[in-house]
Amino acid sequence: MSEEHPPAVVVLVGPPAAGKSSAGRLLATRLGVPFADTDALVAKAAGKPVGDIFVEDGEAAFREFERAAVAHGLDGFGTGGGVLALGSGAVLDPDVRRMIERKLVVYLEVSFGVVAQRTGFDRPRVVIPGNPRGRLRTMMEERRPVYESLAALTVPADDLVPDEVADELVKRLEDR
Repeated sequence: MSEEHPPAVVVLVGPPAAGKSSAGRLLATRLGVPFADTDALVAKAAGKPVGDIFVEDGEAAFREFERAAVAHGLDGFGTGGGVLALGSGAVLDPDVRRMIERKLVVYLEVSFGVVAQRTGFDRPRVVIPGNPRGRLRTMMEERRPVYESLAALTVPADDLVPDEVADELVKRLEDR
């Protein structure tokens, strides 16, 4: 990035297992800026894993923690820039969308097949009531237009490892 412009706040969005956290850490290191992950901030604030919040407290409670985590993460960057990895559903919250609207939003685009493979939904398993694989597909289809509408940059990440995603983002940021 050129010396004339301060580092931007880069916000990574995308479905579960897109590589937002892994690539985000690497990108922040390459840019020399702080990194924050909203799922980690939520878990820390709640004192328990994200999955436990959903099960024990419900999605509404989780979304409240998440909204606060986005604000906390962005505030923590100050004026020096940073990289924030959002949980996959954070963009559904209008308050979160407002918080990130003036940030550089990057959509890490991955296909259902890749997400299924990375999350283990591609393996034969005992039938689980509620069809989690189908729910994952529906969730991804519902969120894709939101990711696309928010993104200033889209990185097709199906065939990339986190290092390659970070390298691609550094290149694209330098070209801006």
